Amino acid sequence: MNNTSHSCPAVTLSIRISPKVRDQLETLSDATCRTKSFLAAEAIECYLANQSWQTKAIKKSLGKANSGQANFVSHEKVVDWLGSWGTEGEFDL
Repeated sequence: MNNTSHSCPAVTLSIRISPKVRDQLETLSDATCRTKSFLAAEAIECYLANQSWQTKAIKKSLGKANSGQANFVSHEKVVDWLGSWGTEGEFDL
């Protein structure tokens, strides 16, 4: 992700981080010849993209589960199925 390629102007955000995280950011900044601000912005963009994907997937799954069209397997059947793994009587759900 490259936050400098966006057509929107950047805004300033102040955050508090631990000294350990600050030191890690400084080390990475030195190693990559990138500013700490660039790395922090890139990390936030990656985090938000990941969280967005997970949230969308959860909402989609909940919608399917609540639609009445989902097929559920009981806890007992799953336990029995897992118990059959590696045995001659192993079965599929």
